[in-house]
Amino acid sequence: MKLASLKQGRDGRLVVVSDDLAWYADAGHICATLQAALDDWAQVGPALELLAVDLRNEAIPRARFHEHDAAAPLPRAYQWLDGSAYVNHVALVRQARGAELPESFWHDPLMYQGGSDGFLGARDAIPLADEDWGCDLEGEVVVVTGDVPLGATREQALDAIRLVGLTNDVSLRNLIPAELAKGFGFLQAKPASAFSPVFVTPEALGDWWRDGKLHRRLLVEVNGAPFGRADAGEDMTFDFGTLIAHAAKTRALGAGTIVGSGTVSNRDAEGGPGRPIADGGVGYSCLAELRTVETIQSGAAQTPYLGTGDTVRIWMEDDRHHPIFGTIEQTVG
Repeated sequence: MKLASLKQGRDGRLVVVSDDLAWYADAGHICATLQAALDDWAQVGPALELLAVDLRNEAIPRARFHEHDAAAPLPRAYQWLDGSAYVNHVALVRQARGAELPESFWHDPLMYQGGSDGFLGARDAIPLADEDWGCDLEGEVVVVTGDVPLGATREQALDAIRLVGLTNDVSLRNLIPAELAKGFGFLQAKPASAFSPVFVTPEALGDWWRDGKLHRRLLVEVNGAPFGRADAGEDMTFDFGTLIAHAAKTRALGAGTIVGSGTVSNRDAEGGPGRPIADGGVGYSCLAELRTVETIQSGAAQTPYLGTGDTVRIWMEDDRHHPIFGTIEQTVG
């Protein structure tokens, strides 16, 4: 089942979307918003599944689904927790700013709590007041949970995953070092994130979703050129069950909590930093990683961060090369 929120008010209007993303059926007679559905998933989830079956069989009224009309599936959320499950990415980015990677990062997940009071739709512009802030894309996988109990095990955490999607977790790289130097985490460096037009139930993903990981390539383009083709199921040090259980160690998580994987990142076949697509590699899911590789190889970064008018596309495809979650397509400014 695929769910979306059409732009309407602060929390959107819940709709069920066809598997090919061409049509939608209004779900208002079942539940007005996605957050309300997550709050009562045991009752509402099966009713939405039946609506999805009726939509598939063309047994109910339907309308064309246009991704430009979609807000983020959760236009605002009670909680947004972003991990760094691909430790390869963390190691490279820290290397670029001369920071050592603690050994603990390989067995103790890194996670921060981001702002969740307002997210961007998949086709909304990326607001940027100052290009000197170093605007970067970050292509990630996200999951949305139901209620997660305090001290949940990995298995309990996996059972609590209701939906899967994608995000462009925008970072302002040049603001990060000064904020981290204060020892109190991100704030200004992490503006509003954008999410894929639809979120999908794990069951609908079939074998692509297993072991708490999404085993598909994350496709990224910058200004129309291929930039990333990393496999989200590879080199993921911490699966989503582990990330959620980590977050729930000292507190319960409420239904509607969004948990991010961190930037999807693959090592090169020889175990070193990834290579650009043009050089036979799978590329990158953020500019900072490419800039780090450039710094390692030539002593200085050559690729600029995003500026006004630059465009970013992030999506995943099924076996027929159709987008699974729709496409995040944003222009800076």
